Amino acid sequence: ELPHTGRLALYLLGLRATCPPASPHRSLVTWLKYYLEEDWTGSRRHGHPLTSYYQYGLGVLALCVHHKRVREEVIRRLLTAQHHGRLGHGGNTVDTEAVVALAFTCLEQRRLVETGLAAELRTAAHRASRSMAEAQGPDGIIGNIYSTPWALQVFLATGTCQTEPAFGQAMAALLENLEAFGTAATMAQVLPVLHGHSYLDIASMHCRGEPGRSRGQRDWGQRWGHQSGGWVSPVLWWLLADTLTPLDVEPPTEVPGNKTVRLLVECPLPWCYELQLYDRPVAVRAAASLLDVLRAAAALEPHDFKFHTQDTPQGPFLTQVLGLEARQEKRNYWQLLTAPNIPLQMGIAEYKPQDGETLILRLSEW
Repeated sequence: ELPHTGRLALYLLGLRATCPPASPHRSLVTWLKYYLEEDWTGSRRHGHPLTSYYQYGLGVLALCVHHKRVREEVIRRLLTAQHHGRLGHGGNTVDTEAVVALAFTCLEQRRLVETGLAAELRTAAHRASRSMAEAQGPDGIIGNIYSTPWALQVFLATGTCQTEPAFGQAMAALLENLEAFGTAATMAQVLPVLHGHSYLDIASMHCRGEPGRSRGQRDWGQRWGHQSGGWVSPVLWWLLADTLTPLDVEPPTEVPGNKTVRLLVECPLPWCYELQLYDRPVAVRAAASLLDVLRAAAALEPHDFKFHTQDTPQGPFLTQVLGLEARQEKRNYWQLLTAPNIPLQMGIAEYKPQDGETLILRLSEW
């Protein structure tokens, strides 16, 4: 079983935002330190963490936000990976580079490392900031729409938001695509940025003297939401919740009519000898999402087309198509594209293809 590095890191970030007493989370911090060491055992065989550099960097960031020192060896693992361009994550390095840069900035700003290493971390964080600016597309998006809030957090945390033109362009793109952030986890990434904050701001919250902390974590979160300008509770409390009750909103107006989408499934070497495994037109209702297209294809040809998804905080994640499973230990994933070769900026449940569009599911390496 893989270490729960990323999940525990997110939980501790949310827990810190609610300003709890010291005792409940001390053991969790110890567990996170243990997971970081267990995670790195993968490098002895594979040259990378068992989970990913994204989760590993998130773990270092969470410890820093809790004002915990991290062994220099742990930090240098991330520095080396960044220096050699190894921060690959799901075909897109922006979110991983951003998490690592936030961890570096936190360690340097909180003075949790010695002076020489702090200078290295500062340089590495600014290098990541420049890299993200260079990765910005003509539409203002950095990496993809879900990576863009992470990049904006780096600009805010490093102070480059005031001088970097990419910041304003990315913020404008974010505001134009807010409908993509429909799950609690994605909202938790975008809301701090909309209020001019990054996750590093959690580390500077002063919890001393807060009244009535014994009344429970939900009360802590609500109070800190008010004391911190209203962003902490709605953003990070979601990361603590096992279930969420959606707000009562009016359902979107149904678009009348139908559309036809061409669906391609591609599997290149080394996983398959034949590149194109599936090529069919699929008729669906006009408002259908990519997930609806997959369901319609499975209903039309239940023996020829099968797929599986996994529920995640970001929404359903495509894990298996035509019996081919994308697995983390194989370092592959199902990439979503629109023809001719444009990666989608949304997940399968959010993206709504146009009539006549060609969608590609491609098993890819990361």
